[in-house]
Amino acid sequence: MQATPASNPILCVVGARPNFMKIAPVIKALRSGSSLPVKLLHTGQHYDPEMNRLLFQALALPDPDINLEVGSGSHAVQTAEIMRRFEPVLDAQRAAAVLVVGDVNSTLACALVAAKKGVPVVHVEAGLRSYDRAMPEEVNRVLTDQISDLLFTTERSARDNLLREGIAEPRIHFVGNVMIDTLRENLKQAVPPEQTLAQHGAAASWALREYAVLTLHRPSNVDDPSTLRALLGALRQVSRRIPVIFAMHPRTRENIGKHGLGPLLDGEAYAVLPPLGYLEMLGLMQSAKLVLTDSGGIQEETTALGVPCVTLRENTERPITVEEGTNTVAGQDPAHILAAADEILATGGKAGRIPELWDGRASQRIAAVLRDWLGHAAERRVA
Repeated sequence: MQATPASNPILCVVGARPNFMKIAPVIKALRSGSSLPVKLLHTGQHYDPEMNRLLFQALALPDPDINLEVGSGSHAVQTAEIMRRFEPVLDAQRAAAVLVVGDVNSTLACALVAAKKGVPVVHVEAGLRSYDRAMPEEVNRVLTDQISDLLFTTERSARDNLLREGIAEPRIHFVGNVMIDTLRENLKQAVPPEQTLAQHGAAASWALREYAVLTLHRPSNVDDPSTLRALLGALRQVSRRIPVIFAMHPRTRENIGKHGLGPLLDGEAYAVLPPLGYLEMLGLMQSAKLVLTDSGGIQEETTALGVPCVTLRENTERPITVEEGTNTVAGQDPAHILAAADEILATGGKAGRIPELWDGRASQRIAAVLRDWLGHAAERRVA
């Protein structure tokens, strides 16, 4: 496919919370210098108005030009509804390209509509693979990459994945990690841990000692009661070694209550907080002794911060965080989780290093490639 005229907007799509951190530096870079016209479209996949407001404010994101207000639903219903609402918007906007980030349902849905209508698709954070098709995100990643015209990667192994899947090499551009652009931009504004704890009714004195941070939200971990019970049991054992600050996702809170697992969180060594804003979470992670998580983005952020991370999943689509960073994949086995935590508490964990091109300038590289690509497309039409 070829791009439409550069005077037409690049339509940047966000849908769920991880997208916001990825799109913020991209929009800033596209609008700076020899600015490209950009419009921000929010599908409404993440539909909590207050959380949206806090995230957009913290990241200095402009208000969306368009909000599809899709809301919740099963994967199929949500994807279909996004496609249905996105198509007339795309027709009206006459976009030069549709830029999607990450691997959520909004990413695939908008990419599919654009590809079927002949509008070029740009995928930021392409080529990551867990090789676990039971993860909905893995299906979204693979399919989005297959229909994208430009694919921007965060680590070199992603290029190899794409080449194996038949993606033409000229479409692939290794630019670094836009999540790290956002982290570096906001590190000085991170909320001090004692302020976050006090604001949510926990003892601010926790911030004066060593603590761990916990997040847990993936359906594979929290929807099955036996899996959730085993994980909470292991994490309770961790809390007896080091206090744990648990930023609890609404889905996790609901399932803990539904299955009567609340007693596994009892005790003075747990501080259970609601979902936190980006700057609050950044402050907690920055000062943590270790982080336990099933989040992909947090694996990257802890590597950038040099904080040991224990991933509560059987695999990761971000192998560089294990090979070069501070991440250990412990899986769901309580014995492995405890062993990984004990190793960190005893030795300080992996030292790690900052991966190649995780330097805070990935979004600038993306903007440069897009300007060149759109310019060449215009030249070809004139010729």
